[in-house]
Amino acid sequence: MKYLCLIYGDEKRWAQLPASEVGSCVEHFVEFTTDVKTGAHYLGSNRLLESAAARSVRVRDGNISVTDGPFAETKEQLGGYYLIQAADMDEAVAVAARIPGARWGCVEVRPVAEFP
Repeated sequence: MKYLCLIYGDEKRWAQLPASEVGSCVEHFVEFTTDVKTGAHYLGSNRLLESAAARSVRVRDGNISVTDGPFAETKEQLGGYYLIQAADMDEAVAVAARIPGARWGCVEVRPVAEFP
């Protein structure tokens, strides 16, 4: 089964980190990504630009509404994802727990509904 691991963190905190800490965090992500790619779990991943670059789109009664950024102000913002394959939720959670972002933010694990 496929699982989407959504990585949330505090963009404001990230922006205030010294360059050496940012470099260290990036190294941890590179190490994890390299490791997970050698196993059977990895299907894809990417970092997202900051939420200020996002747009929220809604269509109501045929009218399109576009607003800047995410829908609600939150403490943590979606910063990236890993799409993985795992036998079950327990295995997916074990992989997600190794994602470096789980150490200072949150990783949400969602089963992907696959349609034939």
